[in-house]
Amino acid sequence: MSRTQRPRRSCLAVPGSNPKMIEKAKGLDSDQVFLDLEDACAPLAKPGARKTIVSALNEGGWGSKIRVVRVNDLTTHWTYRDVVEVVEGAGQNLDCIMLPKVQSAAQIDWLDFTLTQIEKTMGFEVGRIGIEAQIEDAAGLINVDEIAAASPRIETIIFGPGDFMASINMKSLVIGEQPPGYGVGDAFHYPLMRILMAARANGLQAIDGPYVQVRNVDGFRRVAGQAAALGYDGKWVLHPAQIDAANDTFSPAQADYDHSENILAAYEWFTSDQGGRKGAVMLGDEMIDEASRKMALVIAGQGRAAGMERLDVWKPEIETVESGV
Repeated sequence: MSRTQRPRRSCLAVPGSNPKMIEKAKGLDSDQVFLDLEDACAPLAKPGARKTIVSALNEGGWGSKIRVVRVNDLTTHWTYRDVVEVVEGAGQNLDCIMLPKVQSAAQIDWLDFTLTQIEKTMGFEVGRIGIEAQIEDAAGLINVDEIAAASPRIETIIFGPGDFMASINMKSLVIGEQPPGYGVGDAFHYPLMRILMAARANGLQAIDGPYVQVRNVDGFRRVAGQAAALGYDGKWVLHPAQIDAANDTFSPAQADYDHSENILAAYEWFTSDQGGRKGAVMLGDEMIDEASRKMALVIAGQGRAAGMERLDVWKPEIETVESGV
């Protein structure tokens, strides 16, 4: 599986300054954990948190989780020490650096160049560490196409609703929830779609940001379901109670997974010499063609990444092909 397609249904945020929470995160069922040096880490705690993160990454125990560190944004004086200390100390046990509040491709260029310098200095594999770019304000959204194309290291584009809401003066105090008075529709539809288009145009994953009412799992499922319906690959989770909801929401239903695999199997058969070299055929009551195959690849890929197993397996009816039906 390529690194840009690793499952990120649930991306768990963990304060980098809290060893107890970091240790607990190792045993949770999230696809990704990001250890946070930014908003979840108090300014006076940041230097010590870097050391805590390095130790936690090097101790192991993360299983198949994607291991990410969110550094501070480039308008602060913490960022370069975040990157240098974390990557030099634990670069071989780190999958990605998340850069928040990205406003331009130049900021991605800086991080890419810095990572390359550290990798060469430390003797690490050059280019292995990925970048996750978080879009959190109007400038970042306007420049998201250039940001998404800025580096081959980029794996995901992330929507950060909290800072985004503040940056455009959105009248709400609940991160990830609709602003009062908006009425019918989704106030986040435009930024979500804008980010999704930039991500997909560059072969990247698109990740939705947090929903802060952590005890409202129904509310989480609702907003996560909206992002999943658009085509997003996953969502941040702030509490263990949100993990199962995220994993369920961003995985296909069993029936959909089985159907997608059956479309792929049937299309491969019918387009073959043995199957009659047909380009458009019937699968049950449904006509399938090349467009159907492309759509099925998406659902099948999600199911495979989630480790799903087929319960309904299509098999060709040889006599039907021979009769010309």
